Amino acid sequence: MDTEKTLDMLRRRETASRPSIFDLSKSGDRARFETLLKEGAIKQISDDYEEQQRELFGIKNPSRVYAPGFEEAFQEHYHSLSAGKSLSEHGRWAYFPWRYLAAHILPEEEYWLVRTARNQNLITKEEQEKFYNATVGIAGLSVGSSVALALVLQGGPKHLKLADMDRLALSNTNRIVAGADRLGMLKVEMAARTLYEINPYAELELYSDGLTPENIDAFCEGLDLIIDEIDNLAVKYLIRKQAQKRKIAVVMAADNGDNAVVDIERQDIDPQPEFFHGRMGRVSYETLSKLDKFGIGKMITKLVGPENVTERMQQSLTQMGKTIVSWPQLGGAALINGAAVAYCVRKILNGQPLESNRALVSLDEKLIPDYTTPAAAARRQKISDDFAKGFGL
Repeated sequence: MDTEKTLDMLRRRETASRPSIFDLSKSGDRARFETLLKEGAIKQISDDYEEQQRELFGIKNPSRVYAPGFEEAFQEHYHSLSAGKSLSEHGRWAYFPWRYLAAHILPEEEYWLVRTARNQNLITKEEQEKFYNATVGIAGLSVGSSVALALVLQGGPKHLKLADMDRLALSNTNRIVAGADRLGMLKVEMAARTLYEINPYAELELYSDGLTPENIDAFCEGLDLIIDEIDNLAVKYLIRKQAQKRKIAVVMAADNGDNAVVDIERQDIDPQPEFFHGRMGRVSYETLSKLDKFGIGKMITKLVGPENVTERMQQSLTQMGKTIVSWPQLGGAALINGAAVAYCVRKILNGQPLESNRALVSLDEKLIPDYTTPAAAARRQKISDDFAKGFGL
């Protein structure tokens, strides 16, 4: 065996990142599924269909779950399913080619019902339906991957558009939920596989070139809301131009040490002439696209607000290119951002009250003793003032 040739062949092999759904009660689907089995494309199966049916039976009959005789009633129901056709022909089989695995699952409506049953009534049935049937775009899949995960975990949008041009690097895995098996993979493919494994019925549209002036119109077409998690300031501006034109909200979050800075721009209900709530002043795509590295840093600092940047983050930014190679980010903060943005998205899609400007989600404030004392506040203000002066603000 020539190991190097084999490795090279496997490196170049492309594997689809979208599952196939089979209904084995249909002859065409069964034939294609059997071909996969014969070719060895399916090496594992996951089949807890009986337990899924048990949960579904309980959800549809909640008053019987804790009453005597529930298991007997369920077994009678379950065995009746195989009266007309084999149990393998019930439900669907989701084939995940990147795992060589097929999972026996409920049909979409029932799958969704069981997946979201534990959300009720923290999320009502009506709210859940609006949340699921929306179309949301996520630009940028660093923090954006945590946002996508939080959305889908909560039974959120079936229809997602994902845009990112980068590939997963080892240094990304301190904040992105992915392992060594996905290193070097396009982030859109990486995120898609995670989301499909949670909801095989999801409908994802992937933009592997990232968001550009050429494709942003197509990306935003049909969106109910857009999530901005990209670094490019000029494209951030274009996102807001699209949101203003289409009257949709923009939600953006930035990690800040262990904390989150969440910005909400309600172009859907109150179109703003100044984007970014005016924090960067009067800007345009042209001015933002011509900024040098220092100008970009200055603008980002203005956007986040020097008073909001944590002390350790400030110290770290001054060490870029000296003792560290990039600005620091933590996995916990990415998850906080993801949860916070998903919360905002759900509230906006359901027309519920929500802050329309900025919210600071600070673990430091809530958990560090004496954080809010006048002395501590004065110290932080002095540090922030010095930091701002360093950027000429």
